[in-house]
Amino acid sequence: MQQLMNGPTLPLILMFVAMYFLMFRPQMKRQKQEKNFIQSMKKGDKVVTKGGMHGRILELNDDTCVIETLAGKIKFERSAISMEMSAKVNKPLVEKKEA
Repeated sequence: MQQLMNGPTLPLILMFVAMYFLMFRPQMKRQKQEKNFIQSMKKGDKVVTKGGMHGRILELNDDTCVIETLAGKIKFERSAISMEMSAKVNKPLVEKKEA
């Protein structure tokens, strides 16, 4: 066992541990958040698609949703909704306090 840890394997093991915490774990966390966002969408929510279309959800099915835009009604996959942009659209306005 001592021979195994003295060679070049220790830096290799440390490199894989660092990769896990810097790359894989944050990606899994982001995927989990996006899955929860997609499952929690409801009628009336304002959303933005990954392609940049802004609209309001009219219908939700298992894997699709109908969005009302200025151009009319468009059917999208749920996975086409951008979590980050929709969060920015739905963020409440904060009024500036004057001192």
